[in-house]
Amino acid sequence: MTPCRVPIPLLAFPSRGELVPEPLGVVLIFASWNFPIGVSLEPLIGAIAAGNAIVLKPSELAPASSNFLANSVSKYLDSMLVKVVPGGPDVGQMLLDQKWDKIFFTGSSRVARTVMAAAAKHLTPVAVELGGKSPAIFDSLGSPRDRKVAVERIVGAKWVSCAGQACIGVDYVLVEEQFAPVLIDQLKATLEKFYPGLDCLSRIINEQHFQRLTNLIKDPSVAATIIHGGSLDSETLFIEPTILLDPPLDADIMNEEIFGPLLPIITLKKIEDSIEFIRARPKPLVIYAFTKDEKLKSRITAETSSGSLTFNDTMVQFACDELPFGGVGGSGFGQYHGKFSFDLFSHTKPVLRRSFLLDFTFRYPPWDAWKLPFMRSVYHFDYLALLLRVLGLKRR
Repeated sequence: MTPCRVPIPLLAFPSRGELVPEPLGVVLIFASWNFPIGVSLEPLIGAIAAGNAIVLKPSELAPASSNFLANSVSKYLDSMLVKVVPGGPDVGQMLLDQKWDKIFFTGSSRVARTVMAAAAKHLTPVAVELGGKSPAIFDSLGSPRDRKVAVERIVGAKWVSCAGQACIGVDYVLVEEQFAPVLIDQLKATLEKFYPGLDCLSRIINEQHFQRLTNLIKDPSVAATIIHGGSLDSETLFIEPTILLDPPLDADIMNEEIFGPLLPIITLKKIEDSIEFIRARPKPLVIYAFTKDEKLKSRITAETSSGSLTFNDTMVQFACDELPFGGVGGSGFGQYHGKFSFDLFSHTKPVLRRSFLLDFTFRYPPWDAWKLPFMRSVYHFDYLALLLRVLGLKRR
């Protein structure tokens, strides 16, 4: 890639500054099971573009996709450049025991801790794409059409994408008490419209995750708040789209990422209270806010922190390569997509090209009463004073 020229302070004249991207070396990519092709190939493309060699470890929970990647990548890409290593946790641990120049991980916080602990032994930099409890703020939209579009976008982000098994899906909704009945009625109507039969809904990935989700709503205090859905089928790993109204805030369903087809609705006295509600909790991967109130938009932007922030839509930010994707705090760190993927897998090396033409002797010891004023001028970037001193027109 062509070096990027950068301006250099006049103090360093004559010189030229450049930023030169260079590959990190050999990188390890762990992909997740819910978007097994996309979250494998997108970081892979960035790592290749940056000039690295790559080992890709697909998720064993998506075996068909894992086999497809293993067969296709070896067929079309140089095996000395990219290797796909299928396998389970034992294979993953063997890979982590090796030294890498960077590790890129997409998955759960629990596994991310294992990855980071292994990376720390070799001081390997890590990028982790996690998730968290991503809220949707639902303001009092005046137009019936706007409310309809907003609800459809929430339903799309919650249930259309792998039955809620997506890190960028809506985890819960914040709404004013007085507008909750309208929101609930529209959510139910939209679910009936989108899913006249439930056979087309995605199933839960495995028994372990099915049991985890079942436990979230088995708590009697949580079960009492179910206002729609709630049916379960352990044989087919099916959970009906479920809406809950004001489950206890200290329940597990409100303190861990749901990652499934359960949608809590939390009511507030004022929609502005949503800002403090979000601030009191770990930073989410994304905040969705449906509002036309420009003042509220400004406050959400300025007063909350999240991996990304999307107004009046859901999930589209993930498809925009011009925007970086990644978390902050507990929702992950490191950003990729498009050019940001290249940057993630590169080291930006600063290069300064200097001439022998000019040299200032006051930079060298011994420093005395004549040299120190020069140093003060340099320290303050006072070019006029420095020029006057060089010309002998200023002595103090």
